[in-house]
Amino acid sequence: MEHEEDLKKALQELRKEENKRKFNQTADLIINLQKYDSKKNPINLFVSMPHKIKEKKICGFLEVKNDNIETITKNDFKKYSDKKELKKLVKKFDFFISQASLMANVATVFGKVLGPAGKMPSPQLGILINTSEKDIKEVKEKINNSAKIRTKEASVKLAVGKEDMKDEEIIENISQVYNSLVKVLQRGKDNIKNIELKFTMTKPVKIKIR
Repeated sequence: MEHEEDLKKALQELRKEENKRKFNQTADLIINLQKYDSKKNPINLFVSMPHKIKEKKICGFLEVKNDNIETITKNDFKKYSDKKELKKLVKKFDFFISQASLMANVATVFGKVLGPAGKMPSPQLGILINTSEKDIKEVKEKINNSAKIRTKEASVKLAVGKEDMKDEEIIENISQVYNSLVKVLQRGKDNIKNIELKFTMTKPVKIKIR
């Protein structure tokens, strides 16, 4: 990505003393699009980033309980006919995976809440045929390093790092996200108006796309 210098400057700006907080702020990337109809061409993309930002809370819909992951087995499904329980579940976890054999039931019981929240287990990352210890560990690792890009309007916003990460690591994550998005946009870079970078409590710093 040719904007590395600009990103470095933006991070220096964000790391100024007056922006310090008592918690480890998240670095958010906002990519503003132009000449792009997100309703006609919605983007739903998983990007694998080189540097992990945080451990995600993952829940698995599996035939049998698994020690590596919080599990909801088919017998537990009836508990979730209660809307309150469903809402609690969606809030509690960042990501859901499912055994392929249970997917139809998952769609019926949980779809109405997981769908709108963008957390439905997906074939790209999260529907498993095998649920051996190795398979579960592998999928967990992939999920922890991945970010989901969804376009709801003419911009994409996602976390690309934490304040305590090195600038290079945050920049490498940004490059991965940016390059992956450019590949799926119809006009590539021409669909990108500008980029903004911010920490949780700061104003965004704008980066022009030349």
